[in-house]
Amino acid sequence: MKKIINNPEAVVEDMIRGMVAAHEDQLKQVPDSTVLARKQSPVQGKVGIVSGGGSGHEPAHAGYVGKGMLDAAVCGSVFTSPTPDQVLEAIKAVDGGAGVLLIIKNYTGDVMNFEMAAELAEMEGLTVDKVVVNDDVAVKDSTYTTGRRGIAGTVFVHKIAGAKAESGASLAEVKAAAEKAVANVRSMGMALTPCTVPAAGKPGFVIGENEMEIGLGIHGEPGIVRTDIRTADEIAAELTGRILNDGVHQPGDEVTVMINGLGSTPMMELYILNAKVNDILREKGISVYKTLVGEYMTAIDMAGCSVSLLKLDSELKELLDAPSEALALRV
Repeated sequence: MKKIINNPEAVVEDMIRGMVAAHEDQLKQVPDSTVLARKQSPVQGKVGIVSGGGSGHEPAHAGYVGKGMLDAAVCGSVFTSPTPDQVLEAIKAVDGGAGVLLIIKNYTGDVMNFEMAAELAEMEGLTVDKVVVNDDVAVKDSTYTTGRRGIAGTVFVHKIAGAKAESGASLAEVKAAAEKAVANVRSMGMALTPCTVPAAGKPGFVIGENEMEIGLGIHGEPGIVRTDIRTADEIAAELTGRILNDGVHQPGDEVTVMINGLGSTPMMELYILNAKVNDILREKGISVYKTLVGEYMTAIDMAGCSVSLLKLDSELKELLDAPSEALALRV
């Protein structure tokens, strides 16, 4: 294992210190926690937005903390759900009196711990609600989930909910906008290589030199098929085809596309993939309003990618275009 780290057991704490040092004008660490919050939080009268999960997916989730997106992100250990007490600290740190919305990726540990934190917060008199993101069309159930996994499409939910909250909307209105985003976003990924969790010191699984896995999860959960390496056009057709077969996106729709790298995929390759994705959508009569290409939700050092499509209406388009000062998605 070759990594630029100190103690493998302290990578999250060291990362948080580095993020605050780099962005102390925008971020603060909630004392005695692994929570990163907006420097000015809580914002009185505004719905607070909290997300998080296991670390190793950077820039998710702390990179999306900022005006117009998240108010706080809870950084669990690598690929491990944050504990309920960590999530509770985030809720309390961002509560400005209008309630707090939790955005949860659909993994069993995340759902359980975030819901438990919400119950604890309500016992202290705070108002909390939640949405669960399950955008991955690859598998219905996986190693970590009951139902579909939450992957890179979660970033769109952060953006939509954050913009709605920034507009002064109520908790119910913010939740409705977030749920609309969840209902209209679908994603699917693939991997060329495994990833190495620092504390483990070795890859979590093995992929042959000339193999790839379609539908692999962002923690290394099994995909749906392992094949010989295919061309970029073939990969784009496989991922986009399975997303479209889910039935959410139809001819005449307008979408935003996200081509997401998983940690070790060059931008050159992501753009090559995007060219074919756009060709496919055009052929299907689906227009592309905006395209995001880059690393938005990674899997440490995995080589691979995911494709996400968000179907737009006038409200979602307006919220997508609203200003964001988040470190990883400035608008």
